[in-house]
Amino acid sequence: MVVPAQPTVDPLKSARRAGDPACDVYLTGTVFLDIIFTGLDSAPVRGTESWARGMGSSPGGVANMATALARLGLHTSLAAAFGDDHYGEYCWDALEQGEGIDLATSRTVPGWHSPVTVSMAYEGERTMVSHGHEPPPDADAPDGGAPHRPPRARAAVAALTPGTRAPWIAEAARGGTRIFADVGWDDTGRWDLAGLADLEHCEAFLPNATEAMRYTGTSCPRAAARALTEHVPLAVVTLGAEGAYAVDGRTGETAEVPAIEVEALDPTGAGDVFVAGFVTGTLAGWPLADRLAFAGLTAALSVQEFGGSLSAPGWAEVGAWWRTVREVDDQDPVALRRYRFLEDLLPAAARPWPLRRAVPTIGFGRSA
Repeated sequence: MVVPAQPTVDPLKSARRAGDPACDVYLTGTVFLDIIFTGLDSAPVRGTESWARGMGSSPGGVANMATALARLGLHTSLAAAFGDDHYGEYCWDALEQGEGIDLATSRTVPGWHSPVTVSMAYEGERTMVSHGHEPPPDADAPDGGAPHRPPRARAAVAALTPGTRAPWIAEAARGGTRIFADVGWDDTGRWDLAGLADLEHCEAFLPNATEAMRYTGTSCPRAAARALTEHVPLAVVTLGAEGAYAVDGRTGETAEVPAIEVEALDPTGAGDVFVAGFVTGTLAGWPLADRLAFAGLTAALSVQEFGGSLSAPGWAEVGAWWRTVREVDDQDPVALRRYRFLEDLLPAAARPWPLRRAVPTIGFGRSA
């Protein structure tokens, strides 16, 4: 694995005060070892053997979000279980040493093998196969979930599960942590907002358009966002190729930003990167439209590379993109104005874009 340079930008510099939490964002969840096959011309066909022209490996699962936040310069704390196999050691080292993520609240579980996902990317989509088992309970866990009590933090990102409460969310919110939540597909088919019990503790909810419309019973994602503000202060609905729409129920402010057109190679982790970008802008105190624009930009940069955490952009990639679009003679002036707020944040030194983040196998040491 190629070790990325430490972030050269602190987006929260002007917001930091004495006595603030040392942790910017807290996360908990499952870390997978992701093995990504690339360069497939089509989906694998049953009964045949397919050869991929490329391959990469990296920590995945909740590590996608943690890496995206850390590369944007946020002090990130991750609570997760790691196997004591080579995969677990690799993931721990890649996150702690490679990305600078605080794993003080994580644990190594003797005799437990790491969850693994194999992802095959083709035609701008991906197919995944995963395997893993629940880790044994941690005697120190307050609720059987997060390995430790959540640290004091500016924010936390939670994945809500229908019909389930995660006590750490309420505990963190009581301590002043701002909770940003996303949600996965509701396998029960109920799509009942009341089943997302922890939504009451959240400041922002960031579903995609399909999820938002199903949960609100609306036929328009913008109407769904407005309906969600009856349950959470800030609703952000991602619209895929159309961009994103947000409503702040406290002020009535709305914002909509179109997506950046890019050639998508692999959408793995793009949703995590979007959330990370939005959290960054929110903690930095940016206007709602700027937060949406930045989140969409980071997600767009991520889908141009393969893998989840591998493709998460840092400030070097953001800066290289901005310098590139400014040099285009027929660039849309509206688009240029939309991202002008980046000028005062970006590192001055130019670096190549996109950056190579990894080599194909975990078999090589970090000096490879």
